Amino acid sequence: MSEYVSLTIDGAKIRAPRGTTVLDAALDYGICIPALCHLRDVTALSGCRLCIVELVKDGRSKVTTSCTLEAEEGMVVLAHSEKIVKARKNIAELLVAEAPNSKAIQDIAVRCGVKKVRYPFRHNNCVLCGKCVRVCKEIWQSESLGFVGRGHNRHVALPYNTRPEYCKHCNYCIDVCPMTIVPCPGSMKKGEEFLCGQCESQLSMAANAPDTCVMCELGAGFGCSRRHT
Repeated sequence: MSEYVSLTIDGAKIRAPRGTTVLDAALDYGICIPALCHLRDVTALSGCRLCIVELVKDGRSKVTTSCTLEAEEGMVVLAHSEKIVKARKNIAELLVAEAPNSKAIQDIAVRCGVKKVRYPFRHNNCVLCGKCVRVCKEIWQSESLGFVGRGHNRHVALPYNTRPEYCKHCNYCIDVCPMTIVPCPGSMKKGEEFLCGQCESQLSMAANAPDTCVMCELGAGFGCSRRHT
């Protein structure tokens, strides 16, 4: 029988099985915390930083990723404070500038309230969310993919850029990749990138409660676990 802990997220008192992350606990209770690199049942990477929250303790708070923060008894968390919303919006803006040809990232930008992009578009085809690497290793037990290099040279690759014999050809790495679904207007050419924003109407029901899950379709591209429960 599972042991439960009680915690508070944005003023709401919730219960979660011990060992549950704050992100999963929030999503299970319909509290929307956007995340790009999150996948249930695989090791958290905390790479996208979108799921940041404030952990309040003894009158002080610190910012941390909710996907790596284990829910504890009496914990107090602010997932939509002014500080967090502002930082999350900036992270989403940076992501869409990095990879505008991803509908998943465009949708996250909309969910985070991004109205314009102040940063130069880079037109990259990978944001190092690590979903492909983790599902390959932990779900399919293959380890055919991995991170290579450091800093600006870091990327995902096959061993020696050659598909190994132990690759199971499951294509799950493609299924979870946020770059596989292009924006609704179609692929953007280099130098002609823009913020799509055509799916903003999905949030109309959340106008008065922006931190609440309304089971929108914006989670389709990045695999929002709340949408698929």
